[in-house]
Amino acid sequence: MTHALLYLLTGLALWLLGLHGLLNQRHALRRIIAVNIMGSGVFMLMVALANRVQPIDPVLQALVVTGLVVAASATAFALRLATASADSSDQEPQ
Repeated sequence: MTHALLYLLTGLALWLLGLHGLLNQRHALRRIIAVNIMGSGVFMLMVALANRVQPIDPVLQALVVTGLVVAASATAFALRLATASADSSDQEPQ
């Protein structure tokens, strides 16, 4: 088993684990974590695809780095939306 195949299978397993969590969880924080796990699986798949040829494909590696920045920003935004939603549901109507 090569390293690229190991990363490919691990990325696929992470993506499936995140999909399972996304479909079965109700709590907003757990769903956000599941989406992040799915994103990590996609990043591992892209790294595995970049490493299967020599020399290593720099475009896919640059996309992974850019995706990490976007994923962190999207996670921060989703967490803010989840806390705002929880705060608004906790307030009693007057």
